[in-house]
Amino acid sequence: MSTNTQTSAAGAAGNRKAPAGERVADWADGRLGIYSLAKANMRKIFPDHWSFMLGEVALYSFIIIILTGVYLTLFFHPSMNEVEYHGSYVPMQGVLMSEAYASTLEISFDVRGGLLIRQIHHWAALIFLAAMFVHMMRVFFTGAFRKPREINWLFGFLLFVLGMFTGFTGYSLPDDLLSGTGLRIGQGLVLSIPVVGTYISMFLFGGEFPGTDFVARFYSIHILLLPGIMLGLLVAHLILVFYHKHTQFAGPGRTNNNVVGMPLLPVYMAKAGGFFFLVFGVIAAVSAVAQINPIWSMGPYRADHISTGAQPDWYMGFSEGLVRIMPGWEINVWGHTFVLGVFIPLIVFGLMLMAPAVYPFIESWVTGDKREHHILDRPRNAPTRTALGAAWLTMVFVAMIGGGNDLWATHFSLSINAVTWFCRIFLFAGPVIAFIATKRICLGLQRRDKDKVLHGRETGMIKRLPHGEFIEVHEPLSQAKLHTLTAHEQYAPLELGATVDENGVESKPTRKQKLRAKLSKGYFGEENQIPKPTAEEYREITSGHGHH
Repeated sequence: MSTNTQTSAAGAAGNRKAPAGERVADWADGRLGIYSLAKANMRKIFPDHWSFMLGEVALYSFIIIILTGVYLTLFFHPSMNEVEYHGSYVPMQGVLMSEAYASTLEISFDVRGGLLIRQIHHWAALIFLAAMFVHMMRVFFTGAFRKPREINWLFGFLLFVLGMFTGFTGYSLPDDLLSGTGLRIGQGLVLSIPVVGTYISMFLFGGEFPGTDFVARFYSIHILLLPGIMLGLLVAHLILVFYHKHTQFAGPGRTNNNVVGMPLLPVYMAKAGGFFFLVFGVIAAVSAVAQINPIWSMGPYRADHISTGAQPDWYMGFSEGLVRIMPGWEINVWGHTFVLGVFIPLIVFGLMLMAPAVYPFIESWVTGDKREHHILDRPRNAPTRTALGAAWLTMVFVAMIGGGNDLWATHFSLSINAVTWFCRIFLFAGPVIAFIATKRICLGLQRRDKDKVLHGRETGMIKRLPHGEFIEVHEPLSQAKLHTLTAHEQYAPLELGATVDENGVESKPTRKQKLRAKLSKGYFGEENQIPKPTAEEYREITSGHGHH
């Protein structure tokens, strides 16, 4: 009887149903393999550093843009049909305007929470591009773009460029006087392209500017085409970050073959979730107190009107600055007028954008380094790269000053011609000055690091020796700090010599080889990096009668 009772109990336990959540999880895992996938990847280790959060700010801002953009599409009418306004905003009542402008006014004054959502959408776009820009600069100055991450660098670059044009199409949609003025400038840039410029303009605007279709066309591009491409690039970018593992700064126990940090689940996911709501809260707070793009104060766009003090969003500021500081040159060739005053800035704008994109491949060719790199550089230990980055940033900043030359002139009581000529001169002189100064600063910091390794940290305590000499007492650095200051690699410049083929015949170096050797010397020559202290130097000083 005891045996039968135990058998019945075991049968009842076997027939007892599992909880509903567990059954759903088992069903999904049997078809999608979720459990095995999660088990293999949810404990993946990610390093921790404050600068790594810049990419997260960009990601979370993009999510906020998508969420608020979906809400705005429910009320926006992408049409240029002319209507008479009879909404809540009294100063505009009876004014003829496009349906796009009227619906934007309706969102701002009649839709519950509409103005706040509009402002969150706009501020999130600005912060998204700013975070991406700073994130890219962090990747650039620390050398995180090196093998195997060159493709991911290109994905990030394309995300930034597409974000610029997504923002441009977005703030052109309300059809107000400010956005219309910016659109007119863009159309002028397109028209300056020889031969095909007119055709491109006709295609974009459906006829002579402003046409009757550009809002509907830009709307499709803004909510469908560009965000779709960006979403695909973003997913690919994150997959590659996951696949290649995250880079990390040099430190004890950190090598190219490991990652020191926290697991994705639960530590990193919990921090990321909290950080998302923090970013959302900050953007919402800024949007609630700082007005942006008040279209009702501009009025609807008319081709015969222009808004004074018109400024694009910050990420387009340097493109307009290039146009403003360029002399109004024109040439006539075979009966055709080429507006160089607009076309040359358009070319320079493209070259300035492309320079960061191709740089990883240039540096790889110069160094001849084909190894994988998972340890980041300190910017001071790559002085030529850091100086080139500073020069590029200086050029962008000077062009941005040119984009607001009228505001600089009025706010600081300057001559607008003086501001324009300052930008014309320093667009060329500024990068050179920045390059030289940044390189000298990096070399000076390298010398200080070498001195700290050999002599220790200055304590500020003064000691008198028995023979009367006064010295400052230095405190030896910890082994962890010594490792951080000496972990970087130093390359030797390429040596250019005659090459010998299989038949023993010498051949002179080609121009390409000469150029590569010259650039390599510029990167890694004697005056371009400070030799690291050797173990022998360290032992000689620390084991002798130094002032430690």
